[in-house]
Amino acid sequence: MNDKLNAFGELLEIMDELREKCPWDRKQTFESLRKLTIEETYELGDAILQADLNEIKKELGDLLLHIVFYAKIGSEKNAFDITDVINSLNEKLIYRHPHIYGDVEVDNAREVEQNWESLKLKEKDRKKKTVLEGVPSSLPALVKANRIQEKASGVGFDWEKPEQVWEKVKEEVNELQHEITENNKDKVEAEFGDLFFAMVNAARLYEIDPEAALERTNLKFMKRFNYLESKTLAKGKDLKEMSLAEMDKYWDEAKKME
Repeated sequence: MNDKLNAFGELLEIMDELREKCPWDRKQTFESLRKLTIEETYELGDAILQADLNEIKKELGDLLLHIVFYAKIGSEKNAFDITDVINSLNEKLIYRHPHIYGDVEVDNAREVEQNWESLKLKEKDRKKKTVLEGVPSSLPALVKANRIQEKASGVGFDWEKPEQVWEKVKEEVNELQHEITENNKDKVEAEFGDLFFAMVNAARLYEIDPEAALERTNLKFMKRFNYLESKTLAKGKDLKEMSLAEMDKYWDEAKKME
């Protein structure tokens, strides 16, 4: 424990010194750091998808730096400091885990999630008390859909069984096909959105992260396409000169190599 406390204490001392002496660190604000924090979060996500433990360690350090940086700026504004941040987190974790720190009993992780959302709505310092208020408006649409559904599920608005969701998926596919036949682009877009939302719901019910699943397919496609392109260039050709049959040949080769 002492090693951990010493390391964290040294980080705080470094932050104090950088804020005082470094021209770049000195001029940073909450607003200027925001976009950098988002970038660092995505870099951590990339490292996790690549299962690169050393890179995960580095990216966690970068995110920790941002947390300490925000706390330092908060202390300069006499609003809060790192101790306040940590104490607030400790209180929240204890309050939202009554099955650990209280006498509540739970049977599974889903019940923990439901308790979490219910307790969140009861917290005395909340300005609003709506279930979906905690979903950031700037989240990517796929991630946002998943969080919306998780929060709704946390208060009991959910399918009783995962397999029930497939009827909804089929319904949305039929509605999409109908609007495509009608050739109404606005309604087609709306129905695509409904279908995507239903598929995100299905992924959640089967405990699959839709963002991770889609990114996995993105990476797989890129790997196969890069192989196809490299083989094409090795033959001195341009992709536009290749027939679809030739492309499929290299695509199948790439699949077999996986």
